Amino acid sequence: MKYSSFLLLFIFLIASMTTSAQQWRSLTNGKDLSNWERLNGEAKYTLADGVIIGEAVLNTPNTFLATKEKFSDFILELQFKVDPQLNSGVQIRSESLADYKNYRVHGYQVEFDPSERAWTGGIYDEARRGWLYTMDENPKGKKAFKQNEWNKLRIEAKGNNIRTWVNGVPTANILDDLTSSGFIALQVHDIKGDKSKEGIKAMWKDIRVMTGNIDKYLTPYKKEIPQYNYIANTLSDIEKMIGWKLLWDGKTTEGWKSAKSDNFPAKGWEIENGILKVLKSGGAESTNGGDIVTTKKYKDFELKFEFRITEGANSGVKYFVDPELNKGEGSAIGCEYQILDDEKHPDAKLGVNGNRTLASLYDLIPAVGKRFNGIGMWNNGKIVVKGNHVEHWLNGFKTVEYERNTQMWRALVAFSKYKNWPNFGELIEGNILLQDHGDEVWFRSIKIHEL
Repeated sequence: MKYSSFLLLFIFLIASMTTSAQQWRSLTNGKDLSNWERLNGEAKYTLADGVIIGEAVLNTPNTFLATKEKFSDFILELQFKVDPQLNSGVQIRSESLADYKNYRVHGYQVEFDPSERAWTGGIYDEARRGWLYTMDENPKGKKAFKQNEWNKLRIEAKGNNIRTWVNGVPTANILDDLTSSGFIALQVHDIKGDKSKEGIKAMWKDIRVMTGNIDKYLTPYKKEIPQYNYIANTLSDIEKMIGWKLLWDGKTTEGWKSAKSDNFPAKGWEIENGILKVLKSGGAESTNGGDIVTTKKYKDFELKFEFRITEGANSGVKYFVDPELNKGEGSAIGCEYQILDDEKHPDAKLGVNGNRTLASLYDLIPAVGKRFNGIGMWNNGKIVVKGNHVEHWLNGFKTVEYERNTQMWRALVAFSKYKNWPNFGELIEGNILLQDHGDEVWFRSIKIHEL
């Protein structure tokens, strides 16, 4: 009886192990690359001893070795090694279509970045929106990559959620609903005409995927890293747990009013399909609907918002606003995250050293290192306030950092257009404002986390 019980237990364990092992399948057939296809460029791909080798070639664009099969929900694991001079990555849920930039590969890319920037494991939207998850807010993740060694990558894609790990360290976590299915591809980045980089390599091995019912194999969420949510006007369960709130609900004017009255403007603003629009009215400051402000004041916070500008447009997001300071003509007074078409609007050439350009602290501190997605594209802005410390971010890149209420701050103010406003920018708390500057600008996904 004991023997029979032991035998049954042994068979059960073996069956369980077999079932578990069967969850994974290799994406290489061990013989050749016939189940893959090369797209866009002329970089060389070979298979040797179970390793796919990508070799950089001069004067050819980014090249991708793509699976012929498409994947939706999956867990992908592989090992990778990349030359210190070569940028590379893995595409997931990606496409190559005739009606999109003549078959240009586009979609989510998990970055391999051996440079000093150290963004390996971050998520880039290839040939579309650019960076979705940089690594500057994940210092532990930036250290996970091992130079000149084999590294392990894990990607979990379930519904709208994509998460990544490098060598077991969490590196990225996004929510996005733009693409739900597509091929997996191995990238060799272009090296243009740099002969010193000709022949450098990226390598991948032990590429395996799990599909179907993957729920029980997903990694439990821990709050090690921030989650970036790109689904318009929504809060994820994680955001709610942390304390994020929608500052605009995507449907109504609740929580907002005119900067110069207790009512929302009767004209000049429009809500349509989850978008809050400033309507075009000739380019003058606050002469149509006028600025709108939150009905609540804020002190320490992280504010996120998406904006989209038309050609030549001007607007801004202001904070530490006191609507009572200026009841006359013009905009309400407060610190301003500048929103501007730097190429076409004349304000970009005014001020000092570019301090009126996009993502700058308007008329005070110029933005540096910014990445603009372009006219007619959605861009992600962020303002972080912790006491006197303030940061501006644009599309995952920090553009401005400063301290309020200091001698340096007051010196900056003294040489700005705000010099005649006593104690400018030194409020303990204030309203948040969206500016009407007479140009069409769109806003959505306005959310705040009070710190």
